[in-house]
Amino acid sequence: MSLDLTFLGTGTSQGVPVIGCDCAVCRSTDPRDHRTRTSILVRTPDRHFVIDTAPDFRVQCLREGITRLDAALFTHPHTDHIMGFDDMRRFCEMHDSKIPVFASPATMQGLRNTFRYVFDEPQVWKNYLRIDPEEITGPFQLGETTIVPVELPHGRFTTTGYVLHRGGRKLVAYFTDCSGVPGEAVEAAHGAEVLILDTLRETPHPTHMNFEQALEASHSISPGATYLIHLCHEVSHAEKEGALPTGCHLAYDGLSIKVGS
Repeated sequence: MSLDLTFLGTGTSQGVPVIGCDCAVCRSTDPRDHRTRTSILVRTPDRHFVIDTAPDFRVQCLREGITRLDAALFTHPHTDHIMGFDDMRRFCEMHDSKIPVFASPATMQGLRNTFRYVFDEPQVWKNYLRIDPEEITGPFQLGETTIVPVELPHGRFTTTGYVLHRGGRKLVAYFTDCSGVPGEAVEAAHGAEVLILDTLRETPHPTHMNFEQALEASHSISPGATYLIHLCHEVSHAEKEGALPTGCHLAYDGLSIKVGS
């Protein structure tokens, strides 16, 4: 009952390198410092799905050779997490089928506001984006994977985190774009085999966790391993990775891991 994870993107809203920036990380030749906007691919024997479709989604799919997509989950409707939405149309064309789209009611409304043509106009052509919108009101199933949504604060907004269970095991907790991890979310994720956690930079930020906050949250959740994402251009992979506690890592674009094997 294992699953495979691929980090499609691990960067913050501007990506890394940042336009017009001449800092050491933006000039870095280390490919781990080149970060597209945050998204992840989950592959199980029965379903392949993404969490969020970043503006870089098309490039990420080409880079990773993705040819199958059975569903898409969304955390919130901010631009850096949804603007690759229409690029899912190619999967509709290849498989001649609709794609289930899962989101909280507020996030689904945000998707509808941005991509009204997908929701309100009947899409009958094979190569158009065709979706089945599914509003999340509690735990749901994707094949043999049970997905438990949790609410996370993101400044004035609320994002949806996801905890993935297979075969009675809590395999993955995915918490991006959050300024903290409240008690209910800690409990839902506690003991997960892998925790994926929003970590913007060293200094505090009003809508994202910094390294100190993220490491505190990881300690409370006590996962088997922690991977930090949504990293800005102030974070050098080579410098920061070696300073992290045992079991904690910086994720990078294209990193693939097997969970539950």
